Amino acid sequence: MSRRRRTGLMVLGLLAAAVFITLDHTSVSYHRQRRHRSDRQIRAHDFQKYHAKTFKVINVVDGDTIDLGIPDGQDQHTRIRLWGVDTPETKSEEFGVMYFGPEAGEFTDRETLGKEVVVYLDEANHTRDKYDRLLAYVQLPEGDFLNEKLLSQGFAYADLRFDHSFYNKYQQLQASARSLKRGLWKKVSREQLPEWLQREKPTLLLTSEESG
Repeated sequence: MSRRRRTGLMVLGLLAAAVFITLDHTSVSYHRQRRHRSDRQIRAHDFQKYHAKTFKVINVVDGDTIDLGIPDGQDQHTRIRLWGVDTPETKSEEFGVMYFGPEAGEFTDRETLGKEVVVYLDEANHTRDKYDRLLAYVQLPEGDFLNEKLLSQGFAYADLRFDHSFYNKYQQLQASARSLKRGLWKKVSREQLPEWLQREKPTLLLTSEESG
């Protein structure tokens, strides 16, 4: 290899490294700026961008998490975590595939994938969770809310760990689905309930008669 060629390759390598470092610093800077923004600033931005607006669902992660076809900062899409519901895990390294997790994921997939949905934020609450996912109520094309359909048809638990505007309503929807033995409530056992439910809400655990 000639000296000129070696020099050219070295220059190209240095340029590539410079571009990588610049992009990396840009990403770090963006996330650092986001962390330092106040909750009020984040809420104002999210409400202006998302609240009561329509977006297309481009991916379903699992029963309670979907991706919208709109960029969110440096991300190519916006990840939504549904307010007030917790569907059984399907991709968790800690819990693996939980009872009725695949069914919940398939339900959300049928209801949302490729469709236009309307996003509503909780006006009395924050707009992001600790993973920076947007917390939202998602209205389906026919007018129903995905959060409520998951509960009423027995694909999700009412997530009682966090307060929100429909806390009591979601408890009632779960109670109705449970009494009618819809979805997961038909056969779920005590051991198959989420750990947070077993740990934090002992009065809501299944009795031995129900789990048998």
